[in-house]
Amino acid sequence: MNILFAASEAFPLVKTGGLGDVAHALPIALKQLGDDVRLVLPAYRDVLAAMDLLTELGYWDLPGAGVTHRVRVLQAHYTSLDDGLEEYLYLIDVPALFDRAGNPYVHPDGYDWPDNAERFTVFSRAVAQMAKGIPGTDWKPDVVHCHDWQTGLVPAFLSMFHPRPKSVFTIHNLAYSGYFSHSDFTILNLPPEWWSPEFVEFYGGFSMLKAGLAFADQVTTVSPTYAREICTPQYGYRLEGALQHLGDRLNGILNGIDLDIWNPETDSHLVQQYSVTNNKVINNKKNDKHDQQWLSAKFANKQHLLSKAGLPSDDTSGKAPLLGFIGRLVEQKGLDLITSMLPELFASTDAVMIILGSGDSLYEAQLKLLADKYPSRLHVHIGYSEDLAHKVEAGCDLFIMPSRFEPCGLNQMYSLRYGTPPVVSFTGGLADTVTDTIAATLKDKTANGFVFKEFNAEALLLTIKRALNLYKKPEQWQQICETAMAQELGWENSAKKYQALYRD
Repeated sequence: MNILFAASEAFPLVKTGGLGDVAHALPIALKQLGDDVRLVLPAYRDVLAAMDLLTELGYWDLPGAGVTHRVRVLQAHYTSLDDGLEEYLYLIDVPALFDRAGNPYVHPDGYDWPDNAERFTVFSRAVAQMAKGIPGTDWKPDVVHCHDWQTGLVPAFLSMFHPRPKSVFTIHNLAYSGYFSHSDFTILNLPPEWWSPEFVEFYGGFSMLKAGLAFADQVTTVSPTYAREICTPQYGYRLEGALQHLGDRLNGILNGIDLDIWNPETDSHLVQQYSVTNNKVINNKKNDKHDQQWLSAKFANKQHLLSKAGLPSDDTSGKAPLLGFIGRLVEQKGLDLITSMLPELFASTDAVMIILGSGDSLYEAQLKLLADKYPSRLHVHIGYSEDLAHKVEAGCDLFIMPSRFEPCGLNQMYSLRYGTPPVVSFTGGLADTVTDTIAATLKDKTANGFVFKEFNAEALLLTIKRALNLYKKPEQWQQICETAMAQELGWENSAKKYQALYRD
C-alpha cells in the first residue's frame, strides 16, 4: 500500500520526544514489510540546512491567518539517513511560518510560538493537498497516517475531498491537545460547520487533536493500556467522552524501539559489549563460565559508569546496587516520588543512584541539593547526553521509572534490552511491557522487572527494596535479567499491526 506519514518531527532531523522516534522508525519498518511509505515534515530552518539536495515539486497558495501563503512542496535528499527514506522525504516550505530558530513549537525564550495555530493549520492544509497527489509524480496515498495535534486537522481537511484516501490519527500524548481560541478558528477561515462539540469545538475554543478524533477513519495510541486509560476521566483530559464514542475505531498499538541503536552487542558507547542471546561477551577473552560472561561485562560497564560519575567504583563499593533514571524532570515522570524517597533509601540500603535529565527548575534544584548532601551516593547530570544515556542503561542494576502516566515509554524498553530490570508504576505502556517479579512469574520465567500500583513514594521505596532483596540472590537476579533481554521489543510486530489496520 501507499502510506503518507505526516508529522511535525522525525529523528534524526528534528526531535523533542518519542513522536520523533516513531515518525522515523515506523515508516522504515513498514517499508521493510513491503509498503511504499513517504514522510512529510514542515521545512524548519535546521532541517533545510541539513539537506544535501532540495527539489521543488510544486506549490499551492493556501489560506493562513488572514493572509494567503505561497506553500512549496520540496523533495528532500538526505543521504545521511541511509534507511530507505532518504529519497522519499518531503518538506512543506512556508518561510514565514517555519524559517526560524528554536524548538519546533517553542520560542528560544521558552514560550509557545504565538502563531502555532496558523503554522500547523497551513501545514495540515498542505498535507491534505499532497493526499490528492504529490506534484510532479503519479504517486497517491491509500492511507494518510497523521501524528499528534499538529496534524489533527489533516483528517478534517481530507473529509472535504471525494474520493479521498483513508486516514489514521495517532495520539502520542493526550496531555497536549493543540487548544486554540475561537478567534484563531475564525481568522484561519476554517469551515463554520466544524464549530460544534461533535467536531472541533472544545470548552470555548477548538482543539486540533479533537479534530483528529472526530474525522479520522481510525484512531490509535501507543499502547493498549493507554488506549483504555484515556477513556477515563483520570487520564482523558476532558476528551474521554469523544474517545469513548470512538468504540472499536480506537486501538492501542505498542511502540517498538530501534534495535540497532539500542543494542548492547554493538553499542559503541559501552566499554564492553555483551549479548545474552549468543551467550557471549563481545571482544572479551573466552571464559569457561559462559553464562556469567554477560554479567561480568555488565559489571565492567557499571565500574566505568561509577567512575565517570565520580561515585565510588572500587571492587567492594561497586557491588552496591546502582539505580538509574533518565527522563524529563517533571511531575509526569514521578520526580516528586524520587526526591521524597531518596533520603530513606540511602539511610536504609547501600544503593547509589545516577539521574540524567532536565526540566522543572524546582526538581532540578531539589536534586542538586540532594546530590550535595549525598555526594558518594547520588550523581545528578542536568541536561542530556546520548553517550551517558547508553552508559546508564548498560551500567545500572535497576532502572527507576515511576511515571504518573506513560502513553508508551521507551526507557523501560531500553532497560529491558540491556538487562537492567525496570521499576515502574502500573500505567500505560509500562504496564504493557514490564512483568512484575513475584513467585509465580519467577517460576514461569516471565518476570522482567518490578511494578507498583499505589502511586506514592512509600510504594516506590518498598518496590525498590523488594528488588534489592532479589539482587542479593544471584541466580534469580540473573534469570530476571536474561528474561528482560529476551523480550521482543523491535518494530516488526507493531508494524504488522499497523499494516492490518491499514488493510481493514
